[in-house]
Amino acid sequence: MKRYLIFAAIGPFFGGFLLLLATTVSSGYWTQANWGEVGKFFATFVKTLPFSYLFGIVPGLMVGAVDDILLHMPRIRPMLRMLIVGVIGFAAAELLYGSRGSDSGVVQFFLYGIVGLVPATISSWLVHKYVDEPQPVISTSS
Repeated sequence: MKRYLIFAAIGPFFGGFLLLLATTVSSGYWTQANWGEVGKFFATFVKTLPFSYLFGIVPGLMVGAVDDILLHMPRIRPMLRMLIVGVIGFAAAELLYGSRGSDSGVVQFFLYGIVGLVPATISSWLVHKYVDEPQPVISTSS
């Protein structure tokens, strides 16, 4: 249960921030940024944070379920699990957001893919670090 709570709490926060950043960069807003514009960016992030959680909890839980499934495969070690979960997050975010907007290309591909990669990888790492993983059962019978 802790696994899903971490994915539901961390994923929408970082995903919402990175989605706002990707949208801002792809729209050309950062061409002449100053500290006032950065302040507006963070104010917008705080105002849109409830929507990030509203629309991001279910995808975060879905990625958490993939992480949970991979946990029960004995040959997949934690680093490989983090990598697989990150790639799945990258692909899902790219498919969802990558074709939106007027521009398309390599920059938008990576910007919108990172929206899924970073939250999935960070959440998987936190789960590995702080949640007890099941220990293998050792038979004591002779």
